[in-house]
Amino acid sequence: DYGWDTAGLSADPETFRAYRETELIHARWAMLGALGCIVPETLDATNNVPWFKAGATIFADGGLDYLGNPSLIHAQNILYVLASQVVLMGLIESYRVSGGPLGEGLDALHPGEQFDPLGLADDPDTFAELKVKEIKNGRLAMFAMFGYYFQALVTREGPYANWQQHVADPFVANAGKYMATAYCDYDPLAPASICA
Repeated sequence: DYGWDTAGLSADPETFRAYRETELIHARWAMLGALGCIVPETLDATNNVPWFKAGATIFADGGLDYLGNPSLIHAQNILYVLASQVVLMGLIESYRVSGGPLGEGLDALHPGEQFDPLGLADDPDTFAELKVKEIKNGRLAMFAMFGYYFQALVTREGPYANWQQHVADPFVANAGKYMATAYCDYDPLAPASICA
């Protein structure tokens, strides 16, 4: 807490606690998602498919092999994948909220004990510093995911492919390359003078 709350979101302590929990959970998922958007595109085993096309490979002949390996998870039906994800995520979230058999009465956000096998929370000062780093990196990852969404809409390519193009020729492969064409792609009433 640095005292900056112009919207008054922390006025009610109970609401603030709920917002803080929601932000931290979203931050953790965004950190995983940001990594998950890059990994499939960098692996030759997945045919370097960008993240926004990776899910559609389940509809290909033979289904979807996670990480390109049929012995890991070989998904052939989207309904089974959806059902298993709902069940597994429901179990994980209920386990996180209720504590489960690994510890009763633990902090739902930073449980420690069995959930901290490296002992990162043993020193209170280090643990407080790691909490701040976690939320800062999580906020950055949420913005990265926001950027990935728009990047996919505008360039029709993944972040790794765009990065490779930019490193190869930074003065050509940048945001200016897509400004007019992106507008033309999504607005059917775009003026012909800039979209020709």
